[in-house]
Amino acid sequence: MSQYQTVCEQLQQAPKTWLITGVAGFIGSNLLETLLKLNQNVVGLDNFATGHQHNLDEVQSLVKPEQWANFKFYKGDIRNFADCQKACAGVDYVLHQAALGSVPRSIADPITTNAANITGFLNMLTAARDADVKSFTYAASSSTYGDHPALPKVEENIGKPLSPYAVTKYVNELYAEVFAKTYGFKAIGLRYFNVFGQRQDPNGAYAAVIPKWTAAMIAGDDVFINGDGETSRDFCFIENTVQANILAATTQNDEAKNQVYNVAVGDRTTLNDLFNAIKAALNENGVTYTKEPVYRDFRAGDVRHSQASINKIQSLLGYSATHKIDQGIYLAMNWYVVSLR
Repeated sequence: MSQYQTVCEQLQQAPKTWLITGVAGFIGSNLLETLLKLNQNVVGLDNFATGHQHNLDEVQSLVKPEQWANFKFYKGDIRNFADCQKACAGVDYVLHQAALGSVPRSIADPITTNAANITGFLNMLTAARDADVKSFTYAASSSTYGDHPALPKVEENIGKPLSPYAVTKYVNELYAEVFAKTYGFKAIGLRYFNVFGQRQDPNGAYAAVIPKWTAAMIAGDDVFINGDGETSRDFCFIENTVQANILAATTQNDEAKNQVYNVAVGDRTTLNDLFNAIKAALNENGVTYTKEPVYRDFRAGDVRHSQASINKIQSLLGYSATHKIDQGIYLAMNWYVVSLR
């Protein structure tokens, strides 16, 4: 039995109270679904800036009524300290996912990105510390590697940030480390690498590549690739990301706390290969796409290649990626075809 299976069994036997910030978003709603199915008590906080009520409605349809009754939702904003205090009351584990993602969004509006990702983060960290929660796990980012050229990416070797978004996520890590040293409050940061899966929003100017391309293919529209298509990423299916959060939140190993971890699979997939994988998976789901991709200029602030070392999270938290990209794409396409057609 894996470490994750063991933890899930323990949680079912002795349910805890969890707070998920950004609960109506892509990652937050998947955490909510998993935790409710494990019969946990969950508090959710979201201001619907990028999250959606329909994500919560979908989770409600996937769990039993008695499990849904274990969920308490607060509409609130992490930029408001009182909202953070209210949400943290009586909570065991905090999973802080609320943030404004997207490199291009941060370039267009660095002030709002800073307010959510730095002020909001500090509010949550402080409220959680004051509420004496058992653990605080937060969404960090692979963007923190910046211009560091080495592959695979190893946690201790980072470069200079390439966007306002990357600055904000690095500041999260710095604050977390200072809170450990100053107050003995040890958080865990999860550097997400290109997470994808069900409920990732295909709409809007800042949609991520997989939902954006999937929606375009289903609609028969052009798919645009920034650059020559040989840019590569370590795409991580949502189930792996959920596992990492639950392992981080519940770890009893003190050495594993006050750390950052890569959350990924450890593979590299080029955008050209990704295009072909989505096209093939949609074809299996009855959607035929015949167009070739349209290539355009590289995007400002983007790194050329990204691939994670996952040795640290495997050894300290017992993480084991259950879904490689092909499995994940297949499962995600099932969901998009049903949701978007």
